[in-house]
Amino acid sequence: MTGNQPDHQQSAHEPKHKKDLSRRKVVVAGAGAAVAVGAAGTLAASGAFAGETSTTASASSSSSAAEACYKLTSETTEGPYYIDADKIRQDITEDKEGIPLTLSLKVIDSETCKPIADAAVDIWHCDALGIYSGYEASSTGGGGTPPTDAPSGTPSGTPTGEPPSGAPTGGTGGGVHQDPTDDERYLRGTWKTDRHGQVTFRTVFPGWYRGRCVHIHTKVHVNGEWTDAGYEGGNTCHTGQFFFDEESVLASAEVEPYSTSTTERTTLTEDTIYDQSGTTGGLLKLKYNKKNIAKGVIGSITMGVDPDATNDNTSM
Repeated sequence: MTGNQPDHQQSAHEPKHKKDLSRRKVVVAGAGAAVAVGAAGTLAASGAFAGETSTTASASSSSSAAEACYKLTSETTEGPYYIDADKIRQDITEDKEGIPLTLSLKVIDSETCKPIADAAVDIWHCDALGIYSGYEASSTGGGGTPPTDAPSGTPSGTPTGEPPSGAPTGGTGGGVHQDPTDDERYLRGTWKTDRHGQVTFRTVFPGWYRGRCVHIHTKVHVNGEWTDAGYEGGNTCHTGQFFFDEESVLASAEVEPYSTSTTERTTLTEDTIYDQSGTTGGLLKLKYNKKNIAKGVIGSITMGVDPDATNDNTSM
């Protein structure tokens, strides 16, 4: 471990700065890496996967384009559980159980409103019970009981994982990165935006853990190069998080395995990372059957970024 200090102890207003271009080399996942999420997932993802544009994403883009052009999407903490883009894939589900989620994202230049093509977009999040791949020994998850090999020196009752209640609101400070504790990489992936600035991922609806509302992490890398090995160089112009409205989270909590969680949930309004600014702050537009969310969810959002900025939001 490089540190067990929670995110909220980091400065919420670290100055933005430029960094020398660093080599980001990733390995392309094999053909067997993408695992289907079943018939329900197919229903949710129809017309919105493998390069196709979903009608939900198009509607979201057109309705929010004017606002997005004038507002940068909020920068947030990277958190301690980032692993640098080592799975180039759109389907990040692997064998994880949960409500199928199709995530349709669009990246635009916040000043020119033009789509940014060939950007590398990372997403990563916990599973239905609050566990992060690569850090199964560090995250307590939805069982509410810390693992026996939790980092030493952590006071009893102190949440592990990302910032608990009391962390800075809407800050751009980064959490102390921790070294992975295992080789699992489920619910993590990177893919490139098309000429319309769009990229689509297939995953599952995230669960929750102590101190945080339901969320997904993201990074946008630009000015690099796509090679046979993956994506190299460039700068990280955006580090953020996506959030889910309370109605959808409450609905998910009625479905297994989410319903088996014994962890007290932090609501969207209680969360100390979400800045309460709606789409600008990362709030997803969601579409699903209100009577049966288990059939699947489509989430979409347009991210306004500054391609010349460096916003990796890691502790220095």
